[in-house]
Amino acid sequence: MQTDPHLKKSGLSVQFDRGNVFSDKCPSRAILKHVTSRWGVLVLIALKDCNAHRFSELRRTINGVSEKMLAQTLQALEQDGFVLRVSFPVVPPHVEYSLTSLGMAVAERVVSLADWIEDNINHILSNQSQQIESAAN
Repeated sequence: MQTDPHLKKSGLSVQFDRGNVFSDKCPSRAILKHVTSRWGVLVLIALKDCNAHRFSELRRTINGVSEKMLAQTLQALEQDGFVLRVSFPVVPPHVEYSLTSLGMAVAERVVSLADWIEDNINHILSNQSQQIESAAN
C-alpha cells in the first residue's frame, strides 16, 4: 500500500521525521548552535556567493575570527553536511571550502536574517540607546 507523500503525518511518525529544538535531547539543538553561532553565520554568508574559499581567504573575509575558531566552525559545519572540504595533493597543501546543496539552503536563510538586521540596524540601535537611557534614569 502506497501513501500519498503530500499527506500530513501526525503523532509518532512526525517525531521521527522532524527534529524538535525545544527538546534538550534532540540533536537539532547542536546543529542550530553550529549554524547560528557568530562564526557559523559568517562562514555560511562568506561561502554563499562563491565557488570555494581557501582557509586564509575566509579568515581575511571574516574580520576578528581566530584560526582556532574558524577551524572549529568549519569542522562543525562540515560534520553537519553544510560545508565541503576539498584537499588538493600539492605542496604546500591546498584546501578549499565550499557549501554543499544543504549548506546553500541554510545559508540562504541565514543571509535573509543578516540582511534584515542590516536593513533595520538604525531602528535596533535606537532602541538599544533608549533602553540604556531608561536604565540610567
